[in-house]
Amino acid sequence: MTGPEHHRATFGRSERLRRGAEFRAVYADRARASDGRIVAYARANGLGVMRLGLSVGRRCGGSVQRNRTKRLLREVFRQVRREFPAGYDIVLVPLGRDYTFDEVDRRLRALVPDAIRRAERKR
Repeated sequence: MTGPEHHRATFGRSERLRRGAEFRAVYADRARASDGRIVAYARANGLGVMRLGLSVGRRCGGSVQRNRTKRLLREVFRQVRREFPAGYDIVLVPLGRDYTFDEVDRRLRALVPDAIRRAERKR
């Protein structure tokens, strides 16, 4: 795939949370939604772009399993992010192991809008 279609399908650095202060700001707003397997935190960022942060702890397994979980969360989010309003920082925290693509897809489509609604109420 080349051209503008390819560019829109990428997930660049400007669309990721990378600094600890960025994560702390999202956590501090306390706008979250959880289903017992994944927790989604949201915070308005005023940038007009949706950014993603991942916090995958040791409870998700060893480094290989954690990296697989991060790749899976990133890919599903990349594919569904256009369904959500821009201008929010989202932090996803998986609480378990052995996720499937379909499970993450279903959970993110429910959790992210719920977390965003909660963040809007805090404005």
